[in-house]
Amino acid sequence: MNKLLPFILLSSPFFLAQNIAQKLDAATKSLLSSAPAYSANLSVYVADEAGNFIYEYNGNQGLSTASTQKIFTAAAVLETLGKDYQYTTTASYSGNLSSGNLAGNLYINSNGDPTLGSWRYENYRPENFKAKLIEAIKAKGITKISGDLIIDDTYFDFQKVPGGWPWNDMGNYYGAGVWGVNWRENQFDISMNGKEMKDLNIDLPNVKWINDVKTGGTSDQSLVYTAPYSEVAQISGTLPAKGITVSGANPNPPLSLGSEIQKWFKESGIELNGNITSVSVEKIKGKNLPNTASNKVILEYKSPTLDKIVYWFLRKSVNFYGETFIKTLGKVKKNEGSFDAGVSYLKEFWKGKGINSAMINFADGSGLSPQNYVSARAEVQSLLWSRKQPWFNEFFEGFPPQGNGMKMKSGTMKDTKSFAGYHTSKDGKKYVFAVIINNYQASNISDALYKVLNVLK
Repeated sequence: MNKLLPFILLSSPFFLAQNIAQKLDAATKSLLSSAPAYSANLSVYVADEAGNFIYEYNGNQGLSTASTQKIFTAAAVLETLGKDYQYTTTASYSGNLSSGNLAGNLYINSNGDPTLGSWRYENYRPENFKAKLIEAIKAKGITKISGDLIIDDTYFDFQKVPGGWPWNDMGNYYGAGVWGVNWRENQFDISMNGKEMKDLNIDLPNVKWINDVKTGGTSDQSLVYTAPYSEVAQISGTLPAKGITVSGANPNPPLSLGSEIQKWFKESGIELNGNITSVSVEKIKGKNLPNTASNKVILEYKSPTLDKIVYWFLRKSVNFYGETFIKTLGKVKKNEGSFDAGVSYLKEFWKGKGINSAMINFADGSGLSPQNYVSARAEVQSLLWSRKQPWFNEFFEGFPPQGNGMKMKSGTMKDTKSFAGYHTSKDGKKYVFAVIINNYQASNISDALYKVLNVLK
């Protein structure tokens, strides 16, 4: 007998993969036999970098994914629009301009730039947009505007949040809606001193507050309740007695932008005699504003390139970006800037890449809706396809390193946890993996899944 044969077999790729599969199976069964997993549902799928199957447990089962849903949206928008795509915000005016007096309206419109006024991008912060806008107005010699400041927010449809989002998410910063004109990521910050509301970082025109906060504990356990166009907002729950900042979802970002522009005008000596409004607000009042096709453009303000936006979308799991991407895809590919159109395109996109449509029952672009049902196998298939694309490096850069030292996107909702990503083991083996668990009844849900994923190290 050849004495080298056992060594050759033990070191063969097949045996190594089989050995990893056995360890994954043991770790998975250990997880499922734990008390917190008594009624849990689990989907696991692991392949190597070439797409060769290594291990699965209910790999085809659709579960609520939370934010690992974002990998589908990020890849689709990079492929469809290109990594160098930029959003555009435009300033224009109607009427006649004479001797510095604009006898007409000033308009701000956009194709949904989610980064307008964001704090994340150098040279694209609120002060940068302010400087460009004031410079453009002064370059035209405008010192007085006799008409209105109108924010044309109609690039997308009227619905601002996807159907199926939970009510207790919508008013918080991570539940911000999508307008045709967005501002500061449609988020506001409240400085709280115990249960006292001290200050807001931006104006929320017409909004009245119900403050039901109680003091207690050492962390933010508050919830903000509001909704698009609502003029009532509530903050409840508990906050520590010391000062803390709470962030919420702006119920009307175009009006907040208009209010901020008015302040810039006062600082710059530009007189605004009319009102501040938006096309959507006028629509609510039953009014239709005139066609702006003949307006004279004075500024076109470009966003950062798409790859930079996708980086923050994945790295900080910005739900607002995902829903803007969905509406953008719907508008570009189906000529309908709606969540339904965008989600429909997203499913068609991935079905076209060979993923069984039963495994990708999308409800939104961010994963915040509990009505998303996706399988671990579908997530791995999307990651494998993305790995072959020219924009992969930009895509991969957005994956944050997680607690167990693996580069992967995570997802978290009540009793739901998911991970999906790429990992190179100590012996150089490259894995692509996804794991999703629902209804796991314990606070250490991440640690429980790490015990499975650590097998790949």
